[in-house]
Amino acid sequence: MGRRRKRIPTIPDLSGGVVTVSAQPQRTPYTRAADYVAAALIFLQDNLLLSEPLRPEHIKPRLLGHWGSCPGISMVYAALNSLVRERGADVLLVTGPGHGAPAIHANLWLEGTHEDYDPALARTGAGLRELARRYCAPDGFPSHLSPSVPGTLHEGGELGYAVATAFGAALDAPDRIVACIVGDGEAETGPTAGAWHSTKYLDPVTCGAVLPVLHLNGYKISSPTLFATMTDAELTDLFRGYVWDPRIVDVTSDPPGDPLGAAVLDAHGTIRGLQHAARTGDRPVRPAWPMIVLRSLKGQGAPAEVERTAIEGTFHAHQVPLPDVREDPEQREALESWLRSYRPQDLFDKDGRPTADVLADVPDRGARIGSQPAANGGRLRHPLPLPTIEPHAVPLPKGPGSATASPTRVLGGWLADLMEATAARRDFRIVSPDELASNKLDAVLKASGRAYAWPVEEYAEDLSPSGRVMEVLSEHNCQGWLQGYLLTGRHGLFPTYEAFASIVDSMANQHAKWLKMSREVPWRAPVSSLTYLLSSEGWRQEHNGYSHQGPGFINNLLDRKSTVTGVYLPPDANTLLVTMERLLDETGKINAVVAGKHDAAQWLGLDAARAHCRSGASAWAWAGTTDSRPPEAVLACAGGIPTVESLAAADLLRRDLPDARIRFVNIVDLCALAPPGRHPHGMPDEQFRALFGEETPVVLDFHGYSSAVHQLLHGRAHPERFHVRGYVEEGTTTTPYDLLALNGTTRHDLAITLLRHLDPRSGRSRELAENYARHRDALLRELRSTGVDPAEITEWRWTP
Repeated sequence: MGRRRKRIPTIPDLSGGVVTVSAQPQRTPYTRAADYVAAALIFLQDNLLLSEPLRPEHIKPRLLGHWGSCPGISMVYAALNSLVRERGADVLLVTGPGHGAPAIHANLWLEGTHEDYDPALARTGAGLRELARRYCAPDGFPSHLSPSVPGTLHEGGELGYAVATAFGAALDAPDRIVACIVGDGEAETGPTAGAWHSTKYLDPVTCGAVLPVLHLNGYKISSPTLFATMTDAELTDLFRGYVWDPRIVDVTSDPPGDPLGAAVLDAHGTIRGLQHAARTGDRPVRPAWPMIVLRSLKGQGAPAEVERTAIEGTFHAHQVPLPDVREDPEQREALESWLRSYRPQDLFDKDGRPTADVLADVPDRGARIGSQPAANGGRLRHPLPLPTIEPHAVPLPKGPGSATASPTRVLGGWLADLMEATAARRDFRIVSPDELASNKLDAVLKASGRAYAWPVEEYAEDLSPSGRVMEVLSEHNCQGWLQGYLLTGRHGLFPTYEAFASIVDSMANQHAKWLKMSREVPWRAPVSSLTYLLSSEGWRQEHNGYSHQGPGFINNLLDRKSTVTGVYLPPDANTLLVTMERLLDETGKINAVVAGKHDAAQWLGLDAARAHCRSGASAWAWAGTTDSRPPEAVLACAGGIPTVESLAAADLLRRDLPDARIRFVNIVDLCALAPPGRHPHGMPDEQFRALFGEETPVVLDFHGYSSAVHQLLHGRAHPERFHVRGYVEEGTTTTPYDLLALNGTTRHDLAITLLRHLDPRSGRSRELAENYARHRDALLRELRSTGVDPAEITEWRWTP
């Protein structure tokens, strides 16, 4: 099996010089050993060092993994090892092509990190056999990177997020180099395209740097990648347009040398030069940070051809190049020849230990990439110095409804205090898609400006290279930045419009899986929770229209593992303050907090808000009409606008049906509705019965889709008695009351629904329901003629 090489021509850069190196790096003992171990993990369950001829029983019954990117990953790992050894660099590695996990495992085993975490994975023949047994085994490591793999903070299970995550890890870590391997398939994704702009937010004084390595090995699962078909000149033009300084390294041909290692060292020198200039008063105006474009063969080292199928350098090397090796003698012979081509007898001693020649390229124990402390960021995390919320609380001098405030504006004042309190520590950031001011959180900009490292000639406010508020119209960037920041031991908050949080549904899913798996890894310390603040909520997006009306992010979180998710709907400013004070001190979860930004009536004083939030849900006696006897019906609500409409409905019934026994319940922690066995926030059955009775009809006005509430109530006694009103996917550009009416959630609809479930009172319930329906329809006719909601709606106030 001869080595087939394809040389890709270098096109001169007409704009002034491409840095291109065309050379096949000399295969050092270390990289040969890494490639051998990676291939062995995919294929072998015994005879790991080929001490005897390969037989079918030595082959794993299930072959899983992606060989195609493994050789390139090990090339990069080896080059970074040189950087660590020669320059003492503090390197964290983010691996975008996470299915290249065999390569990462191989390097972790060779450098001794696996053994440090688990002596059973020692650098011996027995340790290698155990590593091979665990790889893709039910009780072992998955085929991709995961929290169980030391040195990792990015799974790569979904492509597109490596670059943004790497930048998040580099923020406020001035000595850290975050190397980021980006697969050429991953580079086709929209999130990756947006993330290349992250350098414009990177402050060379207060932050570290990201060194991306775009790995062009030519193919996806079954077709060429877009980037691999581009010429060097086109690639250079593209990345120079992003204002990167690209260095192209082509290792598809045979001359000796280590061009990738040289390129990494040169890039490091450029990074340190930019940082030194900035830190000594000569801040670069438009810094072009170095990056590397690595051209290599897909699955380099695999057989060139087997059974008339080309493998090395083609998409056939993407996953398992020899899928029938256990049964097919020709494939098995090809595998044995392939593995023996690495000369394992020269790489490992008789006990399976890597030789001194192999270990010569491994950094000292405390500096190994796999043992990078930031990759287990929970151990670096310090609790936030949370300011007291008392100075920001809204007083209620005359009881519920006697004060008006914007919940998010009140919160913004407290967050500004938090920004001030963390100014020296620099471990708290806010990321947002250009919506901070819109969501009335702009008070924080007086404590920390908007991060932006480039000069802006046009009019702009509150920009600062060292700012810790990051605004960009890319939810993917915000999510990736914050994940990288949190996973390396820091804290943050993600405010956004509610309707557009769903843009990062899949990223939230991946992070939830990471957190769930992290809880099962004993050596992983918990990191700060990722909290979304969803403002500009759908019920007040009637002016922006149907496209901005979408509460579905709640449903997405509720479908995740209950131990790592929470959903909160604080009804006013004080409950929002209490909720955020709790969540920003929490670890290991993903939380969604839905809060209003418009001025609205406030319902609970601070002490009452604290008690309410501790309970998750509570009865507001002042809003109900029941006496000491059990209620005939419960009127419940969850969310700011539902609270207003439910109180208005209670007001109608208190006026028109004063003898009815109606209990009013507000829910702030949505997951409290779940049975305690299905969610850790689930309230005990006794508390649930105390609020909602045993068979009492409940009308519940919910902020989002009613399916979310029904999902949570499953398992409670008589869940069919809950009649949930919520968003039913009806909307347009209209008025607030009309939007409520379109979805059947006005105060009149709520009162009508409750009356239908009360015992008849000489026809009074039916008569009231008909009156409310007629009145609602009259209000709708009026608003259609005037274009605004009637004063009866807009000027309604709660009166004791």
